[in-house]
Amino acid sequence: MKSKGIYKFFLILCIAGLAPVTKAAEQPYTATITAERQEAKTPQQVLQRLKEGNERFVSGKMKNRDLLTQATSTSTGQHPVAVVLNCMDSRASPEILFDQGIGDIFAIRIAGNVQNNDILGSMEFGTQLAGAKLIAVIGHTSCGAIQGACQQAKLGHLTDLLQKIQPAVEQASKEKSSKDCTKPDFIDQIAKDNVLLVMKQLQESSPVLQQLIKNGNLVIVGGIQDVSTGKVTFFDDQINAQK
Repeated sequence: MKSKGIYKFFLILCIAGLAPVTKAAEQPYTATITAERQEAKTPQQVLQRLKEGNERFVSGKMKNRDLLTQATSTSTGQHPVAVVLNCMDSRASPEILFDQGIGDIFAIRIAGNVQNNDILGSMEFGTQLAGAKLIAVIGHTSCGAIQGACQQAKLGHLTDLLQKIQPAVEQASKEKSSKDCTKPDFIDQIAKDNVLLVMKQLQESSPVLQQLIKNGNLVIVGGIQDVSTGKVTFFDDQINAQK
């Protein structure tokens, strides 16, 4: 008898429109980038894609991706729209920060997001041969590699890597009129200058990238990730055909 009473009460609530509504589960996102979709994208559209993905990450509204299905659908080919060079820091995974799925971006990770010939060759492959329209160089706040370079740390092969950041340390020292490796804002200034340095080096070191930029098929951008929020702030500086 009691169960019948509960059923009647619930029925009355439904009729009155007061019953709790169960939200339909969001369907997993399975779409991947095809060759046609990649070709149709402009560098500016790809940059906007990364910005929107980062906004979803920061707001906690990331897409519900079916990564296994995406892995299967891209097993016979890939058509990423961007190459992201960023630090190996465990808090800086670009696929997560930009809410991208399998097959969406090429991710190149190295301490201090520095560049070398192997990385440059990888970027030439990702753009000229694989069709990516954007190169994003992303540094981050509180970077250990940047602080190590500032303090001129020495450790095995790491010594050579940190040496690549020294021009940015010198630039930041000029801008701040001082050099205090204990100040977070100074370390973050070096991180920004290092990103700008790498952006410039990429273009100057590669005739392949230069031609893509000249033809309007590639843009190089830079930004800094705030590790406390995950927010990526892109710089106004862009290396493209108009500059």
